[in-house]
Amino acid sequence: MTNLFDLTGRVAVVTGANTGIGQGIAAALAGAGASIVAVGRSSMEQTGALVRDAGAAFHAISADLSSTAPVAGIVDEAIRTFGAIDILVNNAGIVRRADSVDFTEEDWDAVIDVNLKTLFFLTQAAGRHMLARGRGKVVNIASMLSFQGGIRIPAYTASKSGVAGLTRLLACEWAAGNVNVNAIAPGYFATNNTAALRDDADRSKAILERIPAGRWGQPTDIGGAAVFLSSAASDYVHGTILPVDGGWLAR
Repeated sequence: MTNLFDLTGRVAVVTGANTGIGQGIAAALAGAGASIVAVGRSSMEQTGALVRDAGAAFHAISADLSSTAPVAGIVDEAIRTFGAIDILVNNAGIVRRADSVDFTEEDWDAVIDVNLKTLFFLTQAAGRHMLARGRGKVVNIASMLSFQGGIRIPAYTASKSGVAGLTRLLACEWAAGNVNVNAIAPGYFATNNTAALRDDADRSKAILERIPAGRWGQPTDIGGAAVFLSSAASDYVHGTILPVDGGWLAR
């Protein structure tokens, strides 16, 4: 059974791997044996150290995913460095907060561009490579807001609902080509994107009271789900949205 989760010889591209959930996923995939191509806007020195400590190869690509401009270069560089892309983890994302009546077009476009548009076109580029090889795993990072409405984050909710829809659509198109497309929906994790919520004593208290596990998620909590969806253990899993939420949706 252990061999089902072995990623030795696999190459994983992880976006937004410089901090938080992306860093936790990169470390977990490395621990299972995958070589890691980490994509991010800021220093990935810490991520590189975690990956190398796990005994895996590491390559960093500096890229701003607010546009599709870096997409072709990311795919080409990953293949040039390690010979292939076996796994793509679309984790990069941003959030902008404001009441819907005040939300600006600029903020809307910024969130949709990173969270949905670039995600699709990077997946498309990597997917062409995977389909040509006859295998691949795509793991999108969705959200509780793929299922729920939330408040004061209209573009984020729209983008993460879109990620869930794209996950299902691509699974329908690519499953026959032996490419699995699935998603993880993290609950409330202690990351940069939730700093404003955790700093708001009333909001943080209300959130924690609803989580059966009684705590914010940590980046290490998501690694097992990422390894599962990236490995042979999930070969007959297509189009699923897997919550890792401390029981939030069960409440």
